Amino acid sequence: MHTHSAMHDHAAHDAAPELAKDPVCGMKVNPEKAKYRHEHDGKTYFFCNPKCLAKFEADPQKYLAPKPAAPPKLESSTTKYTCPMHPEIVQIGPGTCPKCGMALEPLVATAEPVDDSELRDMRRRLIACALLTIPLFVLAMGGMFVSGPALGWLELALATPVVVWGALPFFARGIASIRTGHLNMFTLIAIGTAAAYGWSVVAIVAPSLFPPSMRGHHGMPDLYFEAAAVITTLVLVGQVLELRARHRTADAVRSLLSLAPKTARRIEKDHEVDVPLADVRVGDRLRVRPGERIPTDAVIVEGSSAVDESMLTGEPIPAEKATGDRVTGGTLNGDGALVIRAERIGEDTMLARIVALVSQAARSRARVQRLVDRISAVFVPIVLFVALAAFVLWTVFGPAPAIAHGLTSAVAVLIIACPCALGLATPMSIMVATGTGARHGVLVKDADALETLSKVTTLVLDKTGTLTEGKPHVLAVELAPEVDRKELFSIVTAAERRSEHPLAKAIVDSATKEEELVSVEVKDLRALRGLGIEADAGGKKLLFGTAKLFAERKIALPDDVVRRAEERRSKGEIVSYAALDGTYAGMWALGDEIKSDAKATVDELRTMGVRLVMLTGDARSSALHIGRQLGLHEAEVVAEVLPDEKSHVIEGKKKIGEIVAMAGDGINDAPALAIADVGVAMGTGSDIAIESAGVTLVKGDLRAIVRALRLGRATMRNIRQNLGLAFGYNVLAVPIAAGVLYPSFGLTLDPMLAAAAMSLSSVSVIANALRLRAALR
Repeated sequence: MHTHSAMHDHAAHDAAPELAKDPVCGMKVNPEKAKYRHEHDGKTYFFCNPKCLAKFEADPQKYLAPKPAAPPKLESSTTKYTCPMHPEIVQIGPGTCPKCGMALEPLVATAEPVDDSELRDMRRRLIACALLTIPLFVLAMGGMFVSGPALGWLELALATPVVVWGALPFFARGIASIRTGHLNMFTLIAIGTAAAYGWSVVAIVAPSLFPPSMRGHHGMPDLYFEAAAVITTLVLVGQVLELRARHRTADAVRSLLSLAPKTARRIEKDHEVDVPLADVRVGDRLRVRPGERIPTDAVIVEGSSAVDESMLTGEPIPAEKATGDRVTGGTLNGDGALVIRAERIGEDTMLARIVALVSQAARSRARVQRLVDRISAVFVPIVLFVALAAFVLWTVFGPAPAIAHGLTSAVAVLIIACPCALGLATPMSIMVATGTGARHGVLVKDADALETLSKVTTLVLDKTGTLTEGKPHVLAVELAPEVDRKELFSIVTAAERRSEHPLAKAIVDSATKEEELVSVEVKDLRALRGLGIEADAGGKKLLFGTAKLFAERKIALPDDVVRRAEERRSKGEIVSYAALDGTYAGMWALGDEIKSDAKATVDELRTMGVRLVMLTGDARSSALHIGRQLGLHEAEVVAEVLPDEKSHVIEGKKKIGEIVAMAGDGINDAPALAIADVGVAMGTGSDIAIESAGVTLVKGDLRAIVRALRLGRATMRNIRQNLGLAFGYNVLAVPIAAGVLYPSFGLTLDPMLAAAAMSLSSVSVIANALRLRAALR
């Protein structure tokens, strides 16, 4: 029976019809009972109601086309978060800092809006608390409508939501600071607010616990509900302002990231298709139409255009780009159509590296900040001692009611000494400075680099790629009088076009841009290692190369040509000769050119009081020639040094007390960049040079060296100003709050005024830090 029943059930299950899916709404439909159906391309579709059928009949493809896959979401469990005040705190997923209790932020900024849940929460608490605190303050100050115990109970009703709910984050942070032993501003806020509120609750619930001398004409001690509420509300104001400022400091990075388009137009074998940027792979050919932003770091394989790179370099004039030139993702294409080949994608792009560098710098701590941390660790216990001492002294020696005066002074000390401003002094300046630098092509890896930049006394500059273009150019061409210019250039260009030598490319590029050429057939091209090339081109035998090659082939060079060639070689230039059918035809001089802004940059650095040294592995004659063009003295040029010797030169400068910055771009500069007090890498240089440096100049913009030094000096000046505001405020305010002016002037400081002054000090520090945005204008 059991077996038969099971078999029967199984058979019935097999006979059950398979449900179909309504392609419009997705509901399950029984095909056997469905009233609405439609045939399309030989397949029958079933619908749950006539409306779905009508929609499908009107546009079947709309519902049959495959839906794009949703982009993967980043789970919070894989995202690293850190504390804006304690960057050494890093954890997976969001949470609160175990040291200060502040909400953690993502370690690396993204183009997406920053999570503003903490800001929204603080703003919500601020609005609610303000609505309760204002009438509470009016009642406490006036007492016109209610008096006596009724007034006290009404104040309790208004103050309790403010203190218990509005100040809850501050109490949580204060308790966490005591539990972990990391006393901070929230320690003082929590203790001060709790003291004022707790005193008032006890006073109204059990006034008999207080001596008669402390009770007023209604038989109740003084209440400080309004002080606790006003303190909470003013601290919330400071928190909202601070969170808004922190969000604004990330705008520079987010605005850069948002410049990258969300999609790219990929060229397939027989068609083009728009794909999400995340689907682009290295080697993909992409089309960039006029007016579009370039999707990723790439090289141009077809077309030419003017590209606006101001987002990276700050230069308002677009850069002309042609086949073979590299372009950066996020820059704006002009009026030309381009086909590019993706070279770097995702985290390897320039924009992603900017984000990584700036995020790392914003989270890092300068040596001066570490000093502030040590001072703060001592400052909070001192404040607690002063508050306790003020309470005891007022209670013992103060006028009646002495305990009330003692409590008022202690609470005022705890609030006015809140180290909000002190804690913000350095991080705010660092965050604003790194964002400002990023907008002007100066990427700072860590806060120590900013601090060191402000103290630099000597700047060591690599020659090739830093002061010079770093690639050979044709500087001059001299032709024999009887030679046909068009013919010779056409023959030489046609032959060199087939050579892979770096000098060949310079010769071809120069001729293609500046000369009128004709098509020439090249046969039997032969590369002569270390000497040059020979070929049959245009019906003539071409020989192109060194003087040694001409000597071996016994081709005479005119005496005046030899003399001028020697003069050029003494300047570090490379000289090559051309011969047609065994007769001298011309001379090419090639060399590296100094960057157009190099001389002005050197002059400006001198006016800033920075000593300069040019350090190079090139021949001394070539280095001296470049040095003279830049206005450098012979003693400021150090040539013919190997990579490890470069680091020895810098070590020597450091041993005599110089603060040394090193600027370079090559792999051979990496050791020197790493050993310098601060390394400055050219963004166009090698990856290892960039990794070894504390500062990177985007696109190798030489004038950005000046901007970097100015930024470092402005940042440290700003930090010193912030610390002066914070420390000066505390040095003056704490004694006043404790009551030192009372014996002479009869002045005391109400806790509410102390809270207002504390918030004002934080706002002043934030406002001063934001001034750094104009440091490089």
